[in-house]
Amino acid sequence: MADKNATPGRRGLLRAAAVSAVGAAVLAKPNVSRAQTTTLRFQSTWPQRDIFHEFAQDYVSRVNQMAGGRLRLELLPAGAVVGAFQLLDAVSAGTLDGGHGVSAYWFGKHKAFSLFGTPPAWFGDAHQYLGWFHYGGGRELYNELIGEVLRVNVVGFQTGPMPTQPLGWFKTRIERVEQLRGLKFRTVGLATDLFNVLGAAVTALPGGEIVPALERGVIDGAEFNNPSSDRVLGFPDVAKIYMIQSYHQNTETFEILFNKTRYESLPEELQAILRIAAEAASADMSWKQQDRYSKDLQEMVQRQGVQVHTTPRPILEAQLRAWDQVVRNLESEPFFKKVCDSQREWCRRVGAFYLRFSASPALAYNHFFARQG
Repeated sequence: MADKNATPGRRGLLRAAAVSAVGAAVLAKPNVSRAQTTTLRFQSTWPQRDIFHEFAQDYVSRVNQMAGGRLRLELLPAGAVVGAFQLLDAVSAGTLDGGHGVSAYWFGKHKAFSLFGTPPAWFGDAHQYLGWFHYGGGRELYNELIGEVLRVNVVGFQTGPMPTQPLGWFKTRIERVEQLRGLKFRTVGLATDLFNVLGAAVTALPGGEIVPALERGVIDGAEFNNPSSDRVLGFPDVAKIYMIQSYHQNTETFEILFNKTRYESLPEELQAILRIAAEAASADMSWKQQDRYSKDLQEMVQRQGVQVHTTPRPILEAQLRAWDQVVRNLESEPFFKKVCDSQREWCRRVGAFYLRFSASPALAYNHFFARQG
């Protein structure tokens, strides 16, 4: 029988050291419980078939994968709990935990909301806008708007740079500024003010309601966003004239919202995942849309008889003059002017940099790909 008081041998010492090391490692780990998954209801403002809802799913998938079972977003399409235009109020009230949309949808609460995602055409593209948002003071102004000016109970991220939006879909080709006068037209955000200056009769509709309104003649023309969304929503079935290039929404980004109380109740590492996943999804979306948008434009032309026309320069110039008037009218409100001043300061410097440093993409494209003879 072994002596219980005997000195342990070499093997016993190694075993004891190993157990001690494991215990120390356990103590060194953060004291985090993984026994329960927190589930957040997260609704988009897009129909389920729209590529925008797919972009929302891409964000949700990143969060769910990185959270390792501790946090799960449950994605719902527009209308599952509230209508698209009611998302901000629902998230602020806690009816929903979060959502995916665009800031322009809330410009009825304050016109400055549209400056966050659909600003005037002084940004060269949406990447420059996101640069301003993250490094030019935009995030601080956005937080001031939601937290101090409007006092809505949300936390928001700007994400997903969109390319320039088309002028839109029409039954008749738009060749002159005069054709916009009296035209019943769908758009959202500050673009409604711009088209009003141009004489159009503007109606704001969420994505899923546009094509039925165009088909019934409730509106004469409409823009939504991009070839992939437009195709799946059925625009080519009710109109064949697709006018591309416009300054009414030269840049736009998505907005991801969370109920502030719910967000701040999460551990800091899960808050970081929600924020960083928005940045990752933003980059991925900028790559994915290159593939999908170009393919769907080709398909609409080759298979659905869509006629693509470039917006004439006089209309583009009229839009820029209309922007001058819209901004001048709205800058009487101090916070709106504060945001505009910040954006102009950024665009004057950053825009000049890229215009001077970037060679013409048209020159290179024509050299390599334009048909000869």
